Amino acid sequence: MEDLINARCGWAGTDELYIKYHDEEWGKLVTDDKSLFEFLVLESAQAGLSWITILRKREGYREAFHHFDVEKVAQMTSEDIERLMKFDGIVKNRLKINSTIHNAKLFMAIQQEFGSFYKYILSFFSQQPPIVNNFKSLSQVPATSPESDAMSKDMKKRGFKFFGSTICYAFLQAAGFVNDHLEDCFCKATKSGQPHQNSDL
Repeated sequence: MEDLINARCGWAGTDELYIKYHDEEWGKLVTDDKSLFEFLVLESAQAGLSWITILRKREGYREAFHHFDVEKVAQMTSEDIERLMKFDGIVKNRLKINSTIHNAKLFMAIQQEFGSFYKYILSFFSQQPPIVNNFKSLSQVPATSPESDAMSKDMKKRGFKFFGSTICYAFLQAAGFVNDHLEDCFCKATKSGQPHQNSDL
Protein backbone atom coordinates (compact mmCIF):
# COMPACT_ATOMS: atom_id res chain seq x y z
CA MET A 1 0.00 0.00 0.00
CA GLU A 2 1.29 3.44 -0.89
CA ASP A 3 1.90 5.76 2.05
CA LEU A 4 0.21 8.71 0.36
CA ILE A 5 -2.35 8.89 -2.44
CA ASN A 6 -3.43 12.31 -3.63
CA ALA A 7 -1.84 13.99 -0.59
CA ARG A 8 -3.79 11.90 1.93
CA CYS A 9 -3.07 8.75 3.96
CA GLY A 10 -2.76 5.90 1.47
CA TRP A 11 -5.20 3.59 3.26
CA ALA A 12 -8.06 5.77 2.00
CA GLY A 13 -7.16 4.81 -1.58
CA THR A 14 -9.45 6.22 -4.25
CA ASP A 15 -12.81 4.99 -2.92
CA GLU A 16 -15.05 8.08 -2.55
CA LEU A 17 -16.66 6.83 0.67
CA TYR A 18 -13.27 6.06 2.22
CA ILE A 19 -11.88 9.44 1.13
CA LYS A 20 -14.86 11.28 2.64
CA TYR A 21 -14.43 9.39 5.91
CA HIS A 22 -10.69 10.10 5.96
CA ASP A 23 -11.10 13.80 5.18
CA GLU A 24 -14.11 14.61 7.36
CA GLU A 25 -14.03 12.24 10.34
CA TRP A 26 -10.95 10.10 10.98
CA GLY A 27 -8.66 11.68 13.56
CA LYS A 28 -11.07 14.45 14.59
CA LEU A 29 -11.75 14.45 18.32
CA VAL A 30 -15.21 13.16 19.22
CA THR A 31 -16.56 14.35 22.56
CA ASP A 32 -20.25 13.38 22.53
CA ASP A 33 -21.30 9.97 23.74
CA LYS A 34 -23.75 9.22 20.92
CA SER A 35 -20.99 9.44 18.33
CA LEU A 36 -18.64 7.49 20.58
CA PHE A 37 -21.24 4.73 20.89
CA GLU A 38 -21.60 4.68 17.10
CA PHE A 39 -17.85 4.18 16.68
CA LEU A 40 -17.89 1.52 19.40
CA VAL A 41 -20.60 -0.41 17.52
CA LEU A 42 -18.92 -0.04 14.13
CA GLU A 43 -15.41 -0.87 15.32
CA SER A 44 -16.67 -3.94 17.20
CA ALA A 45 -18.51 -5.07 14.06
CA GLN A 46 -15.29 -4.64 12.09
CA ALA A 47 -13.39 -7.30 14.07
CA GLY A 48 -11.91 -9.71 11.52
CA LEU A 49 -13.19 -7.68 8.56
CA SER A 50 -11.98 -4.69 6.57
CA TRP A 51 -13.10 -1.25 7.73
CA ILE A 52 -14.45 -0.36 4.28
CA THR A 53 -16.86 -3.32 4.58
CA ILE A 54 -18.37 -1.75 7.71
CA LEU A 55 -18.25 1.77 6.30
CA ARG A 56 -20.37 0.66 3.34
CA LYS A 57 -22.92 -0.81 5.76
CA ARG A 58 -22.92 2.20 8.10
CA GLU A 59 -26.42 3.30 7.14
CA GLY A 60 -27.62 -0.25 7.69
CA TYR A 61 -26.16 -0.22 11.19
CA ARG A 62 -27.77 3.14 11.84
CA GLU A 63 -31.15 1.70 10.82
CA ALA A 64 -30.65 -1.58 12.69
CA PHE A 65 -29.56 -0.01 15.95
CA HIS A 66 -31.97 2.89 16.45
CA HIS A 67 -29.64 5.56 15.06
CA PHE A 68 -27.17 4.54 17.77
CA ASP A 69 -29.47 5.50 20.63
CA VAL A 70 -27.73 3.54 23.37
CA GLU A 71 -30.78 3.28 25.63
CA LYS A 72 -32.93 1.82 22.85
CA VAL A 73 -30.18 -0.58 21.81
CA ALA A 74 -29.76 -1.78 25.41
CA GLN A 75 -33.47 -2.70 25.45
CA MET A 76 -33.36 -4.82 22.29
CA THR A 77 -34.51 -8.42 22.66
CA SER A 78 -33.86 -11.88 21.27
CA GLU A 79 -36.65 -11.17 18.76
CA ASP A 80 -34.68 -8.18 17.52
CA ILE A 81 -31.61 -10.38 17.12
CA GLU A 82 -33.56 -12.86 15.01
CA ARG A 83 -34.92 -10.00 12.88
CA LEU A 84 -31.44 -8.56 12.32
CA MET A 85 -30.08 -11.97 11.34
CA LYS A 86 -32.26 -11.58 8.23
CA PHE A 87 -31.31 -7.93 7.61
CA ASP A 88 -28.84 -7.45 4.75
CA GLY A 89 -27.84 -3.96 5.89
CA ILE A 90 -25.39 -5.25 8.49
CA VAL A 91 -22.95 -8.12 8.96
CA LYS A 92 -25.23 -10.98 9.98
CA ASN A 93 -23.11 -12.36 12.78
CA ARG A 94 -25.19 -13.46 15.75
CA LEU A 95 -22.36 -13.04 18.27
CA LYS A 96 -21.64 -9.51 17.09
CA ILE A 97 -25.31 -8.48 17.06
CA ASN A 98 -25.77 -9.89 20.55
CA SER A 99 -22.59 -8.20 21.75
CA THR A 100 -23.79 -4.81 20.47
CA ILE A 101 -26.83 -5.05 22.76
CA HIS A 102 -24.68 -6.40 25.61
CA ASN A 103 -22.08 -3.64 25.13
CA ALA A 104 -24.80 -0.97 25.10
CA LYS A 105 -25.81 -1.94 28.64
CA LEU A 106 -22.18 -1.75 29.78
CA PHE A 107 -21.72 1.58 27.99
CA MET A 108 -24.63 3.00 30.02
CA ALA A 109 -23.14 1.63 33.24
CA ILE A 110 -19.91 3.50 32.47
CA GLN A 111 -21.90 6.67 31.80
CA GLN A 112 -23.47 6.30 35.24
CA GLU A 113 -20.09 5.75 36.89
CA PHE A 114 -18.03 8.42 35.10
CA GLY A 115 -20.66 10.94 34.02
CA SER A 116 -20.00 10.20 30.34
CA PHE A 117 -18.20 7.65 28.21
CA TYR A 118 -15.97 10.50 26.99
CA LYS A 119 -14.76 11.10 30.56
CA TYR A 120 -14.13 7.38 30.93
CA ILE A 121 -11.86 7.41 27.87
CA LEU A 122 -9.99 10.44 29.23
CA SER A 123 -9.12 8.44 32.34
CA PHE A 124 -6.68 6.40 30.24
CA PHE A 125 -4.77 9.45 29.00
CA SER A 126 -2.14 11.20 31.11
CA GLN A 127 -2.55 14.35 29.02
CA GLN A 128 -5.49 15.97 27.26
CA PRO A 129 -5.98 14.19 23.93
CA PRO A 130 -5.37 14.08 21.09
CA ILE A 131 -2.01 12.38 21.12
CA VAL A 132 -0.50 13.64 17.85
CA ASN A 133 1.94 11.18 16.32
CA ASN A 134 4.41 12.18 13.64
CA PHE A 135 4.66 9.18 11.36
CA LYS A 136 6.08 9.44 7.86
CA SER A 137 4.88 6.06 6.58
CA LEU A 138 1.97 3.69 7.18
CA SER A 139 4.40 1.01 8.34
CA GLN A 140 5.26 3.18 11.35
CA VAL A 141 1.66 3.38 12.59
CA PRO A 142 1.20 0.90 15.48
CA ALA A 143 -1.69 -1.51 15.93
CA THR A 144 -1.96 -0.85 19.67
CA SER A 145 -0.75 1.63 22.29
CA PRO A 146 -0.35 1.71 26.08
CA GLU A 147 -3.68 3.58 26.22
CA SER A 148 -5.52 1.04 24.07
CA ASP A 149 -3.98 -1.81 26.07
CA ALA A 150 -5.19 -0.32 29.36
CA MET A 151 -8.62 0.68 28.08
CA SER A 152 -9.24 -2.67 26.38
CA LYS A 153 -8.12 -4.55 29.49
CA ASP A 154 -10.50 -2.54 31.67
CA MET A 155 -13.39 -2.93 29.21
CA LYS A 156 -12.79 -6.69 29.01
CA LYS A 157 -12.90 -6.83 32.80
CA ARG A 158 -16.25 -5.02 32.65
CA GLY A 159 -17.54 -7.60 30.16
CA PHE A 160 -17.30 -5.84 26.78
CA LYS A 161 -17.08 -8.12 23.74
CA PHE A 162 -15.20 -7.66 20.46
CA PHE A 163 -13.03 -4.86 21.82
CA GLY A 164 -9.46 -6.09 22.07
CA SER A 165 -6.52 -3.69 22.09
CA THR A 166 -6.23 -3.55 18.27
CA ILE A 167 -9.92 -2.69 17.87
CA CYS A 168 -9.63 -0.25 20.76
CA TYR A 169 -6.69 1.52 19.10
CA ALA A 170 -8.65 1.77 15.83
CA PHE A 171 -11.50 3.27 17.87
CA LEU A 172 -9.16 5.84 19.45
CA GLN A 173 -7.81 6.74 16.00
CA ALA A 174 -11.26 7.04 14.47
CA ALA A 175 -12.60 9.14 17.34
CA GLY A 176 -9.56 11.41 17.29
CA PHE A 177 -8.06 10.60 20.68
CA VAL A 178 -4.99 9.69 18.65
CA ASN A 179 -4.09 11.58 15.49
CA ASP A 180 -2.25 9.20 13.17
CA HIS A 181 -2.56 11.16 9.92
CA LEU A 182 0.82 10.90 8.22
CA GLU A 183 3.09 13.94 8.31
CA ASP A 184 2.55 14.76 4.64
CA CYS A 185 -1.22 14.16 4.66
CA PHE A 186 -3.08 17.42 4.08
CA CYS A 187 -5.33 16.60 7.05
CA LYS A 188 -2.44 16.66 9.50
CA ALA A 189 -2.30 20.44 9.75
CA THR A 190 -6.06 21.00 9.69
CA LYS A 191 -7.60 18.24 11.81
CA SER A 192 -5.51 18.20 14.97
CA GLY A 193 -7.54 18.58 18.12
CA GLN A 194 -10.68 20.03 16.62
CA PRO A 195 -13.71 18.49 18.34
CA HIS A 196 -16.14 16.67 16.10
CA GLN A 197 -19.57 16.21 17.60
CA ASN A 198 -21.65 14.81 14.76
CA SER A 199 -20.65 11.76 12.80
CA ASP A 200 -23.79 11.79 10.64
CA LEU A 201 -21.82 12.86 7.56
